[in-house]
Amino acid sequence: MITLAIQKKGRLAEKSLELLEHCGIRLKNGSRDKLKAASVNFPLDLLFLRDDDIPRCVEDGIADIGIVGDNVVLETRASVERVLPLGFGKCRLSVAVPKQIPYADIRSLEGKRIATSYSNILRDYLDKAGVQADIHPISGSVEIAPGINMADAIFDIVSTGSTLISNGLKEVETILESEAAIYRHRDLSPEKLAVMNKLCFRIQSVNTAKDYKYILLNVPNEKLDEICRILPGMKSPTIMPLGDAGWSSVHSVIKEDTFWEIIEQLKAAGAQGLLVTDIEKMIL
Repeated sequence: MITLAIQKKGRLAEKSLELLEHCGIRLKNGSRDKLKAASVNFPLDLLFLRDDDIPRCVEDGIADIGIVGDNVVLETRASVERVLPLGFGKCRLSVAVPKQIPYADIRSLEGKRIATSYSNILRDYLDKAGVQADIHPISGSVEIAPGINMADAIFDIVSTGSTLISNGLKEVETILESEAAIYRHRDLSPEKLAVMNKLCFRIQSVNTAKDYKYILLNVPNEKLDEICRILPGMKSPTIMPLGDAGWSSVHSVIKEDTFWEIIEQLKAAGAQGLLVTDIEKMIL
């Protein structure tokens, strides 16, 4: 049995629960008002916590593992081990300044006032760069700080950049790329490590499937060699004869990022009746 800590609410909460569901893990007592739930079909207990409490709870062994953003772990400086990136909750932590202010490089921040909710990450970065600045810790609404003369610049999470633009700011320096990941307590028992590895195996199977599509197509037999050269299957396509003489059904898997290019090549080579479906799980 292991205990997993996830966000009670926030940008990672629903994604974490959705991931567990796709992994076939069903919960009972699943109300986040109770702060705890248990799985009915996997040796897992779930804790619903504030995101900035998760790294410390994992470090202290209250939770065995946690789903939390890299940025939160670095800011809390918790001694935990990163196990598996999850591919969601992606963002960057960047410096932004008023759009009318010139900015050359990180040395432009020398002597400036910088408002942030991530003072530890910023301080470590500035120290490495040899830049002295006045860091103002602030929680929430960091982007308004330059507008009310609280700071000359900010350091905050950026997803699309629209909030910066609406507050007259420009992004000038990306300090950290972050995403949600599984972090673990550094001294788990062999039994708990085995359960964690089973969970990570399921997660990897779900996440790998998101990058691929399953494709079926009808092909004239004289075009089979050409079609098979186009298809970048995991090993080789599956080929089955159709009821109509001279035709075969070809089944394969293609990556999402090359999908449309491959489809166009297949059609040009004579493929017909193409059917494309999502893959729920994929084990390599």
